[in-house]
Amino acid sequence: MFYHIKELQYEAKPSKPDPLYAKKLQEVLGGQYGEISVMMQYLFQGFNCRADQKYRDLLFDIGTEEIGHVEMLATMIARLLDKAPVKEQEQAYQSDPALAAVMGGMNPQHAIVAGLGAMAADSQGYPWNAKYIIASGNLMADFRANLNAESQGRLQVTRLYEMTDDRGVKDMLSFLIARDTYHQNMWLAAIKELEEREGDVVVPTTFPRSLEKQQVSYDLFNFSRGEESKEGRWAHGRSMDGKGEFRYISAPVVFGSAPKLKPAPKELFNTPKKGE
Repeated sequence: MFYHIKELQYEAKPSKPDPLYAKKLQEVLGGQYGEISVMMQYLFQGFNCRADQKYRDLLFDIGTEEIGHVEMLATMIARLLDKAPVKEQEQAYQSDPALAAVMGGMNPQHAIVAGLGAMAADSQGYPWNAKYIIASGNLMADFRANLNAESQGRLQVTRLYEMTDDRGVKDMLSFLIARDTYHQNMWLAAIKELEEREGDVVVPTTFPRSLEKQQVSYDLFNFSRGEESKEGRWAHGRSMDGKGEFRYISAPVVFGSAPKLKPAPKELFNTPKKGE
């Protein structure tokens, strides 16, 4: 179960209202890599975790913290929307060009749908959806997805940090950036621990290598003009799993034949071949 306290994990008070920035801030609340996404991703990974208890506990620790981050961002967005009633927009256009520019960028759904509150949507108003989250049951795969989510999230928050001069907003974002620093380090540590424990870096580690076509397991095929990619570590030397040698294949060969499909049933009314 969850237990809510009224205090925020960190303050979420802007220096002044800014409806346009509220629209921008929606991205790190309800966007693909926003706080709603990581909150739901970590919680569902925790709900479904069948591995060691320490991993389940970690997922619930971080997932629950992310609930608090959702609350902080929702509070900040609501406060940025203060004193921004839609009925004043027309007067703003006529009397104050600067205010009109700000109000003109406001998401009207913030007023019409949410009553000057945050929404479970991104900066363009696209609704958050569960397809953003990953909870596969394979912790190494999931933790790598978590690392990517924290990386993309921190990147977006730092960009938003540079898009405002509001001290209150910057103060809250600096806290979220710091927490993302820890979360990236945390997932890196957890991934490394799993790799060492399972003795492999390729997911899933339990699938028998004898069942894959091992003759192409470590080959980089040159499928684009130029050969600059062969200069990378991924094209030579021991593979990262320590089980093979990387090879650069300058002129890849085909392993299959040209496909020839049978005609579709007539009742599907596909375009037939000439003469059929």
